[in-house]
Amino acid sequence: KVRLRYATFPKGQGAPRGTICLVQGRCEFIEKYFETIADFQSRGFAVATFDWRGQGGSQRLIGNPRLGYVRRFDDYWEDLKAFHGSILLPDCPAPYYLVGHSMGGLVSLYAGSRDRVMFERIFLSAPMVGLDGQPFGMAGMARLAGTLASLGLGRLPIGRPGDKPQTEQSFAGNPLTSDPVRFNRSSEVLKARPDLTIGAPTVRWAASAFAAMAGAATDQFPGAVRIPVLMLAAAQDQIVSTNAIETLGLRMRTGRHVVVPGARHEMFMENDAIRAQVFAAFDAFVTEQST
Repeated sequence: KVRLRYATFPKGQGAPRGTICLVQGRCEFIEKYFETIADFQSRGFAVATFDWRGQGGSQRLIGNPRLGYVRRFDDYWEDLKAFHGSILLPDCPAPYYLVGHSMGGLVSLYAGSRDRVMFERIFLSAPMVGLDGQPFGMAGMARLAGTLASLGLGRLPIGRPGDKPQTEQSFAGNPLTSDPVRFNRSSEVLKARPDLTIGAPTVRWAASAFAAMAGAATDQFPGAVRIPVLMLAAAQDQIVSTNAIETLGLRMRTGRHVVVPGARHEMFMENDAIRAQVFAAFDAFVTEQST
C-alpha cells in the first residue's frame, strides 16, 4: 500500500526489441534519466521506470521527507515485483531487460537470484554490492546499525559528506561524474522540484542495505543468480566498492564484470567518451542473446 510514481516511454523507430526496466540508485528520480532513456529508445527499446519507495516522486515513508528510509531492503524487491506485474507485463513489449544503477543494481542482483524468468538479462552500472572503508565489514556494520535501530534510533540520519543534496556549487571534486553539464542538469531539476530531493540515509536504511550487501558476499549468492549479468564498475568510484564488484563478477556463474577506466560512480551521467563505452558494452551484451 505504498504509492510509486512511474513512467513508460515508447520505443524509437524500427522493429521493437523489447523493454528496458530501468531502476535507479539511492536519491535518484525519473527525470535524471531522460537522456539515458532516449539512448535506449534510439536502440529500439521501450523504457519503463519508477521511483523507489521513499524517494523521488514516490511516497515518502517517514515524517522527514528528506531522509532516506526503508524498513527492510526486501521492500525494494516488492516494488520491482509489483512494477513488473502491474506495468511491464500488461503494458510493455517483451522481452524485458533489467538495467540498474548502484542501489538499484543490488536490488537487480537479488531479482536475478529469486526469479529467473522476469528478465532476459541484467545490465548494471556500479552496483552497490559493497562499500569501502567500513570498520566492521558489511555484516558487522549491518549488526551495528540493526542494534541502533532496535534501540529506537532507526529514523536518525547517518551517512557521509557525499550524501548531501546535489547543487551546482558542489561540482568541484564531486565523486559522481566528471561532466559538468550533466551534473548541473540534475541540480537544475532538484532546484525546480525540491520535493524530489533526498539527503542522508537513516540508520534503518543503513541496517537494511548493509545486510543486503552482506548477503551478496556469501558463498551461496553468486550461484543463485541464474540470469546473464554484466556489471560495469567505475575505476574511480568513491561511492561503492569497485573491488567488491570485481570479486562478485569473478564468482558468478552467469555473470561477469568490466571496469571502465576513468569513470566515476554515475557512468550514465559521465562524459561522452565514458558513456560511449557503457553503451558499447550494453549493445554487445544484448546482441549476445541472439548469437
